[in-house]
Amino acid sequence: MTSTSASGSAPATAQQQRVDPAPGRSAGGTSGAKRGRPKRSPLARREGRAGWLFISPWVIGFLIFTAGPMIASLVLSFTDYQMIQAPHSVGVDNYRELFDDPRVMKSLSNTFVYAAMFVPLGTIFALVLAMMLQRVGKAGGFFRTAFYLPEMTPAVAAAAMFLLLLNGQQGLLNKVLGWFGINGPNWTADPNWLKPSLAIVSLWTVGGTVIIYLAALNGVPKQLYEAAELDGAGPVTRFFRITVPMISGALFFTVITHTIAAMQMFDQAYTMFYGPQQKATASDESLVYMVYLFQNAFQFFKMGFASAMAWLLFVIIMLITFIQVRVGNRYVYYHGER
Repeated sequence: MTSTSASGSAPATAQQQRVDPAPGRSAGGTSGAKRGRPKRSPLARREGRAGWLFISPWVIGFLIFTAGPMIASLVLSFTDYQMIQAPHSVGVDNYRELFDDPRVMKSLSNTFVYAAMFVPLGTIFALVLAMMLQRVGKAGGFFRTAFYLPEMTPAVAAAAMFLLLLNGQQGLLNKVLGWFGINGPNWTADPNWLKPSLAIVSLWTVGGTVIIYLAALNGVPKQLYEAAELDGAGPVTRFFRITVPMISGALFFTVITHTIAAMQMFDQAYTMFYGPQQKATASDESLVYMVYLFQNAFQFFKMGFASAMAWLLFVIIMLITFIQVRVGNRYVYYHGER
């Protein structure tokens, strides 16, 4: 009885011992050599070197003109550097001064207000132009070029032109409003209208956004509109239920880029309100953050403080972009997703 049970359990014991070795171990249970990366073929190595060679101009440019200056400005933000003498360390005094200087908070507040005006206004204006451009037919090529040309216009020239158009007494805009019995404001002198005037000037540069929206609109499947019409959906319903969701990726991208551009707006504000002729009458209501940063760096020669301002703006833009991405991803539809 005993011998039978022993002989019956022998095959099971042998079967339990004949298990496959664990990955990375030999059959005897000892650790085997880790698998190394497969050797790349000579062709793959040549292609890799060619790829690095092709992108090397960008890499070199990034290191010299972007990463290098960023690291230098971070170092300078902890120093007192007036450009006429060697910098010396002041610790975090520049960052403390950021919160003690009322003009920093004022310029930041003005920048937020301007961005809150320009981003939705620029998005809606560009979308309306793109939808109109989608319906012009054969003349579309001409109008695409016409809408994009302002992007090529120097910002200083555009700001100088709008300085004449928005003149409160003799400006063309107020003359056109007068034809309809509307008494236009003093766009460039009234403190309440300085930031709206900057937002209007910035609409001059939405041509690139128009082209992006036009491409997105042309990518919406026509059968979706046909099915919606068969179901009795009107134009407004089709716009909000089909057009907006289908181009939400383009809208999301441009809202982020418009926000970043608005937070860094400088050329128009400086030309219109802080040029040689306007400097004496400039109001704090037109003081945007980048203008005040420029003044600290190149007028007051407080390069260390200006560097601290730059890094504060960098952190703010990063936080705003992070929030936009987290919120926007909940509502953006991507064609490749299931």
